[in-house]
Amino acid sequence: MARSSIRLSTNILRTQLAVLFAVLLVTFGLSLWLVHEMLVHQYEQRALAIAQTVAVDPEISDAVIHDDPAGLVQQRAEEVRRASGALFVVVTDDAGIRFSHPTPERIGEHVSTDPSGALAGRTVVNMEQGTLGLSARAKVPLRAADRSIVGEVSVGIDAGEIAGSLWRLVPSIALYTGIALAVGVIVSLLLARRLKRQTFGLELNEIASLLQEREAMLHGIAEGMVGLGPHDEVVLLNDEARRLLGLAPGSEGRRIDQLVPAGRIRDILTGATSGTDLVVLTDEHCLVMNRMPVDLRGRDLGHIVTISDRTEQERLLRELDSVRGLTDALRAQQHEFANRVHALSGMLELGRTDEAVEYIHELSATATDLAMRLQRRIASPQLVGLLVAKSVIASERGVTLTLTDESELSEQDGDPRALLTVLGNLLDNAIDAANTGPAPRTVEVDIRCDADDVHLRVSDSGAGLPADSGAKVFEDGFSTKPDDGVRRRGLGLALVHRVVTQQHGTVQVSTGPRAVFTVTMPRHGTPHPVEDSEAVSL
Repeated sequence: MARSSIRLSTNILRTQLAVLFAVLLVTFGLSLWLVHEMLVHQYEQRALAIAQTVAVDPEISDAVIHDDPAGLVQQRAEEVRRASGALFVVVTDDAGIRFSHPTPERIGEHVSTDPSGALAGRTVVNMEQGTLGLSARAKVPLRAADRSIVGEVSVGIDAGEIAGSLWRLVPSIALYTGIALAVGVIVSLLLARRLKRQTFGLELNEIASLLQEREAMLHGIAEGMVGLGPHDEVVLLNDEARRLLGLAPGSEGRRIDQLVPAGRIRDILTGATSGTDLVVLTDEHCLVMNRMPVDLRGRDLGHIVTISDRTEQERLLRELDSVRGLTDALRAQQHEFANRVHALSGMLELGRTDEAVEYIHELSATATDLAMRLQRRIASPQLVGLLVAKSVIASERGVTLTLTDESELSEQDGDPRALLTVLGNLLDNAIDAANTGPAPRTVEVDIRCDADDVHLRVSDSGAGLPADSGAKVFEDGFSTKPDDGVRRRGLGLALVHRVVTQQHGTVQVSTGPRAVFTVTMPRHGTPHPVEDSEAVSL
């Protein structure tokens, strides 16, 4: 991928420096203007103080009233001007005729500026152009002893002094501006360095390409993907993950514990439950989740969680496992049927016809006896069919499946689909456990009802569950059996627990030898949303 001739961090640094220079240049100009205005104000106040000092001298006002024959006003005004460093100190009468001026030849002339403000009794301060040039001026009324206005006193300070004071302050302002510039350059360099580190040296076109590739990848793959930051905040979430987890749009930026309720899914997402290919059962899906850390150049960037929807695969595997069990049972029945046909054939060849007919009646009664006995106690044809099928499978594996004489279930009791799911999974686990346990190998089923609940109990003669297993047997993925590489273990009892919970029932298991599972569900259960094919092997 082609790189631009100038790196992104360099471009940003140049832009920052240009903006910094422009801002400081404007700041420097504004500072000079503000200092200039302050100096003008100070010099105007200084001129005002001088003028007020002259105006309060009663000898000057008396001299102006008597036309100053001795030149007292000029003498006093020049003394004040030389002592204060003012450009001029001019005293006029109420007609604007000068009684003093730095240039004596101008005494007796009318002032070049407007004296009306001071003669009207007001104090005037401003920058004004006069015969001696631009100056900061102050004009105050000159009053006689009776407070009547007899003239004005005008004092000016050369604007050159203001400019000189300003230039003397320029180095200090420039020094402070330079310090600010140096700090800004250092900060810009540090920011550019940090930006380069955060973008891993990538350029703008590379970042744009990566973003496009990421969006295409995230929304194109069939698996769900959740990107978590260092503090378990969601930084990326593709459509499949949002669908499988049931998250609403706008979940990015929020923490997992704010989005996902407490449970196994949250524990896997946050890392509280660790492992690979962790199985999670939800109301709609069978999920397989993996959480992997992400780091780049030693930096912890968080974690990536992949979510695979294995619902259809697990359904097909369960169907395949059920077909395999039925096939094994049919194969066993085929052998047994062949043996019986050979026995009948021998009887007929020997001419023992009566014994052959009696043998046929005996076989017919035996074949239908189990179904008849089950139908007398269990009204649901689905449950009877399940028990007959499981009995054949158990018999093939050397396990005796029995239904207690006290069992009884009417057609209106419980939700048949929920009972099929629960009983099917419990029987599969019980047959597996009894098959590996000591002789005699038995599985016993007890189904009873009271006024409010259906009670289902399945016990086996197997080795039982470890004492420390407890409620863990109902967690997704927990199994005491080795993985056979085909079926995903740890789903059957988790599914049982989910179905029972949906029915607002309870399920308990004993530990130690001869495991006993006891399920209680409402007699008038709610419709069960799970398909009949949900019976799985643990």
